Amino acid sequence: MFDLSPLWISLRAAGVATIVTFFVGIAAARWMLTYRGKGKGIIDAIFIAPLVLPPTVVGFLLLLLLGRNSPIGQLLAQAFDYNIIFSWEATVITASVVAFPLMYRTTLGAFEQIDASVYLVARTLGASEWRIFWQVMLPLSYKGLVAATILSFARALGEFGATLMLAGNIPGQTQTMPVAIFFAAESGDMTTALIWVLILMSISMFVIIVVNFWSQSKQVTAPVKADKKTQKRPSNIDSRILESENHLIPQAYAAESHNPSQELMVDIEKNLAGFSLEVNFKATQETLGLLGASGSGKSMTLKCIAGLVTPDQGKIVLNGRTLFDSERKINVPPNERQIGFVFQNYALFPHLNVFENIAFGIKDLPIIQQQQRIQKYIQLLELEGLEKRFPSQLSGGQQQRVALARALAIEPEILIFDEALSALDTYLRGRVEQLLIRVLSAYDGVSLFVTHKLEEAYRVCKDLLVLDGGQIIEAGSKQEIFERPRTFKTAQLTECKNFSSAQRLDDQTVKAIEWNCILQVVEFIPDHLSYVGYRAHQFNFTQDPEQANTFPCWLVTISETQHRITLYLKLHEDPGTNKTYDLLVEVFKDKWFELKKQPCPWYITLNPWKVILLEN
Repeated sequence: MFDLSPLWISLRAAGVATIVTFFVGIAAARWMLTYRGKGKGIIDAIFIAPLVLPPTVVGFLLLLLLGRNSPIGQLLAQAFDYNIIFSWEATVITASVVAFPLMYRTTLGAFEQIDASVYLVARTLGASEWRIFWQVMLPLSYKGLVAATILSFARALGEFGATLMLAGNIPGQTQTMPVAIFFAAESGDMTTALIWVLILMSISMFVIIVVNFWSQSKQVTAPVKADKKTQKRPSNIDSRILESENHLIPQAYAAESHNPSQELMVDIEKNLAGFSLEVNFKATQETLGLLGASGSGKSMTLKCIAGLVTPDQGKIVLNGRTLFDSERKINVPPNERQIGFVFQNYALFPHLNVFENIAFGIKDLPIIQQQQRIQKYIQLLELEGLEKRFPSQLSGGQQQRVALARALAIEPEILIFDEALSALDTYLRGRVEQLLIRVLSAYDGVSLFVTHKLEEAYRVCKDLLVLDGGQIIEAGSKQEIFERPRTFKTAQLTECKNFSSAQRLDDQTVKAIEWNCILQVVEFIPDHLSYVGYRAHQFNFTQDPEQANTFPCWLVTISETQHRITLYLKLHEDPGTNKTYDLLVEVFKDKWFELKKQPCPWYITLNPWKVILLEN
């Protein structure tokens, strides 16, 4: 009679080993995903070593670790009179060790495929790390986990070398199918060996088919386009946002007000690659904009406020509640800070529909209150009829409104927008921007709005901070920042396009060196004057060359958009074939049609009130 015990031993050992590696592998992958300490590469190499080392080497190392003369072996013998070598448990251990790298590595890859901003937004919505693991990480990676489990089972089932060294070949106890194949072939019983080979191949092929099935089913569903009815029918948002101050949005939001004395105080430092973030500012109920180029420290500042990144030192206080204080060792977790965060990519949970996304941060409320609040923000942001849709089935504008509804639903003490409109096209951005302005005008908490778009910051915000290289280089009202920037970098960020190095001549006169002009000015000349600037749309053309700050100019070339003409002008002399220019001037097309009829030189005036005096 054919002895089937190797089949049952193999299946039982592989099954137990798979269960062990499932939990240990997921725990190791979760830890390595967030580990930022030293030696991460060495730890990873140790974890995957059983996958690349010869099985006999793994078996030998396990003998050194668990053998009779090892500390663990002696402890087991003295305390329990038990020897793990040449036992069924040894079979499970070897199978677990060689299967672990597959479970760990495949799981880590599945975790890394998840957008990191999804984890961050879950923390700001009040979720604990344990809840994030169960309700976000596992659901978004479950297909990868299934594949990892199946591969681990297959690896455990086929283990031979390490098993033979640690567990031996004891029929009915440690003799697995690979071991049975080896000894059957060695003794010349090729028929028995072939039977076991066929059985093992059949199981392995089945595993490969299952893995391929899961791999193919992991394709992400592409976003569906809005139906024609949705595309053509104007949204009620458009009409509402243009109505009177008794608009639905302010009324709906103002129904629940917070402490009227809302204030955020930030004074932090954080050393980063390339620069050090050092910011110190206050924000109240008026929307504060953070303006700066990419890499200036805007997003890092927001993440420090939200608790997603820990500053090296400093203090953050919101409405009298200390969120961070390096001296007092206070660092409130992000899930306890009551901060609504809207990310650039919205960071919606792809496995949850619209209703569930909005509900994520208010699960602690009674069911009736949850439903009432969710319905409130669904109506507020015109999401009726979309409750059961998933993010992949929404347009960009709809996703942005869901993200905003989700942030508002937790009724935060502060709202943070990190480039929240930048992913939208021009048409959608304009519509959602108007809705956002209405919501913020009724929101009585602190709100921070980060953008690198000049016009967007001007429309949404009342006050601005300008960041460069991790430092606040200017702060003030938007009118002050745009009309009278103090530094060369701020003028660049606010889209001033004409600059010349400058020299002070007297209290009301400066020399623009590159333009070779003597300019009368009205503003106070700073002690460390470095540049003068002039905005492209503020030039005047005149027929009177005797006016102050008026100079002859010649046209070098033009560039054209649908509404404006950009003129590149040379001052003082005809450029001829030389294409260098001094000034860039923007005019509407009707003005251009008038100008081009006039012979050069034209005469251009720089208004003394609008000459910008800049420090470096």
